[in-house]
Parts: sequence; structure tokens; C-alpha cells
Amino acid sequence: MGKNMNGNKSDSVVKKMMIALFGGLIAGAAFLILREKLVSTGNETVWKVINNLLFQDITVPEGVRSIGIFYIVGQIFMRGLQLAIVPLVLVSLSLAMCSISNASKLGRIAGRTILGFFLFYCTGAFAAGAVAYGVKSAGFYNVALPGEKVAEAATIEAFNPLATIVNAVPGNITGAFGSNNEILAVVVVAILLGLCINQLGEKAEALKKLLVSCDEVIQLYLKILINKVGPIAIFCLISRTFAIYGVEYLAPAAAYMVSVIVTLFILVVTVYPIGVFLTTRLDPFTFMKKIAKVGVFGFSTNSSAACLPLNTRTCKEELGCSDEITSFVLPTGMTINMNGTTVMHMFAVTFIATSAGIDVTPANLVVMAFLSICAAAGTPAIPIAGTTMIFTVLSGMGWTTDACLIGYALVVAINRPVEMALLPLNVIGSAAVNVIVSAKEKELDLSVYNGQIAGKAKQA
Repeated sequence: MGKNMNGNKSDSVVKKMMIALFGGLIAGAAFLILREKLVSTGNETVWKVINNLLFQDITVPEGVRSIGIFYIVGQIFMRGLQLAIVPLVLVSLSLAMCSISNASKLGRIAGRTILGFFLFYCTGAFAAGAVAYGVKSAGFYNVALPGEKVAEAATIEAFNPLATIVNAVPGNITGAFGSNNEILAVVVVAILLGLCINQLGEKAEALKKLLVSCDEVIQLYLKILINKVGPIAIFCLISRTFAIYGVEYLAPAAAYMVSVIVTLFILVVTVYPIGVFLTTRLDPFTFMKKIAKVGVFGFSTNSSAACLPLNTRTCKEELGCSDEITSFVLPTGMTINMNGTTVMHMFAVTFIATSAGIDVTPANLVVMAFLSICAAAGTPAIPIAGTTMIFTVLSGMGWTTDACLIGYALVVAINRPVEMALLPLNVIGSAAVNVIVSAKEKELDLSVYNGQIAGKAKQA
């Protein structure tokens, strides 16, 4: 009975998320069409009323007198998730380090994790490069660039991805915990804390028990937030995203958007399940069925960090992954596994260069892939990080002409749907590596993976 009840509960959450996703897409498209119709018929004032009531960002000057219902619901949910990110990473990763008493085992887990991420990076970059080159060669990227000013391009200061190594060690512990933008530093602190507790043994038993209690509180909080508030928030987030994007932003670069989104979808449903099957001989369809909701959640929230709680729970309770391995792989993946970002970079840079009159060669694509992997793995904590890091790849290629910058400005303007589409590749990739590493370490509960719930399996 317990199995059925918990299984039904899990299925119910998935169904609610899928309904929220598709409902949000339909509602967003309807509002977009309504917006265009009202503006084209001279009824822009009516749209402003609707926008102020439902979608307006109330934190900006123009939103002072607005209500922004969908914006408020979405932001409360996202902030609720962000509230738990730092404590979740700190507690779960510290406990993982506490439980790994064998130093060689830790080295194996870390090595297999990094290798898994790297191989998926290379596979994604190769596939994206091949498709982007094909689309370019077919002439679909020969588009006329709009006349935006170059100054409007959202560029950043020169960034060396290797600086990520230095920034990973915080100079002040409170600074590392004071922002979700310093997650890599939190990961380092958590690893050091866990290893020290491990070495101290019984002397640090009280601190370990405190971490266990904190972990239980965090898991309960996230369970309530995701299961109860999640579907409503997803509907609001998706509806608002598409409602506030006018046709003028989507039309000019449809070839780029369609090619990258279709490729991202194909990769997420093929590369990871095939990778899981080839390395573990586990049923790939079972993996995709159980992890699908994490991909939906990633698409809806557009945040790897926001997906961490749901991804963690799914890997442990539905895929049978080891607690200690999950607590190491997923936080690490959240910070360095940006496979979807690399795929997007391959298309975006090819599109920008082609639009600017540059003939992109296969040799260029190889260099582009290397630069993109380095940039993606070392993405700094900035808004629209993946999109903004396109400029780093362009700079590395030497493609910084005025025409390239105009093309870059266009991509920045239209890239929101692409950013949403790439997130599932990132979060599902981390889950796939987690399953692979757990299986290789012989710590994957096969009864859970093949369908039984975690709690029931442990009792058996």
C-alpha cells in the first residue's frame, strides 16, 4: 500500500508540473497574441492595464503603481528556493564528506564525476557544432542584422575562466554564505568542513548531529514548497515569460532559435539515457521517465540552483543513488556542469559570425568548442550568465567587429527562450553523471531505480 501511495503521490506532482507547463505556454501565447492585436489596433492602453495587473515587474520605477500578480507569485517561489540553496549545499555536501572515510574513494568519486561532465561536454559541443555548421551551410543564418546601436550590446569586462579557481577559495566565510552567486566557494567550505568532521570522529559528533537535523528541516521545507507551490508558480513564470515577449523579438532570428532549441531537446532525450545505458546497462527509459520532471522544472525556473532540491530528492528517492555521492555530484554539477550553455554557445557564435559575414570553418568550431567549455565551466556570477559569456567566446575567436557586436546584441534580446531550453540539459546531465558514478561505485539501489520507492526498498 505504501508503495502505491507514494508512487501515486510522485506521479501526481509530475502531472501537476506538466499541466502547469503546458497551461503556462498556452496562456502565455494567448496573452502574446492579445498584446499584438491590442497594440496594432491602437488599444495599447488596454494592454498596459493588463500588464500592470498581471505581469509588470513591481521593483522597477515604471512598476510603482502596478500589482503584477504573476510576477509576485513567481518571485516569491524563486526566492523561496534560493533561500535554501546555500544551507542545502553546505549541509548535504558536509554530511557526504563525513560519511566517506576512505580517501581513495573520495578521489575516485571526484575523478569519475569530472570525467563524466567532461565527456558529456565534448559530446554536446561536437553535436551542436555539426548541426550549427549544417544549418549555416544551408544558408539559414544569412540574415540581415537589425540596426541596433553597438552600445546596446550587453558586454562584460574581460574574464579569465581560470579566475574561478582562485575565487573558489573565499577570503571571508561570511561572504561566501551571503550570496547565491558564490556557490562554488560554499562547495569548497562544505568539503573542508566535512573532511575535518570526518577526521575528528567522535569529538565532532555533536556538530554532525546538528547537520543531520538541519538537513531534515531543509528537506521538509523544500518538499512543501515544491509540491504545494511549485505548479502554481511554474504556470505564472511560463505565462509571464511568453506574454512579455513581443513578436518583434522572436521573428528576426527564428532560424537560430529553432535550430538550437530542437538540438537541445534531441540531445537531452538521447545523449544522457544512451550514456547511462552504455556505462551501466541500466534501462535508459526508466531514467528519463523519472528525471523528466527535473527537466520541466529547470525549463520553468531557468535556474540550475533552483533545481538542486528537486534533483537531489529525485536521484535519492526514485533513482536509488547513494546519499553521499548525490551530495557530492549534484552541487558540483550545479557549479561546473553547463553542457547546455556550451551547446547554445556553438549555435550563437556561429549565427553571429555568419550574420557578420565571417565564414565559420570546422577548425573554427573546434577552437570555439574549447573556449566555450572553459567559459561555461567558469561562468561568473552575473545575470543571464550563459548568454553574456557568448561575448567571451567571440573575443577568444577574435570576432569583435561592429557587425559581430550588433549580432550579439540581437542574440541577447531574443535568447530568453533558448536559456530556458538549455537548463534541462544541465540539470539532467548532472543526474546522469550521479547515476553513473553511483553505479560504478556499486552504491546504486537497483530496486529503487527499477521502480520501488526508496523507503520501501530500505525496509525490504
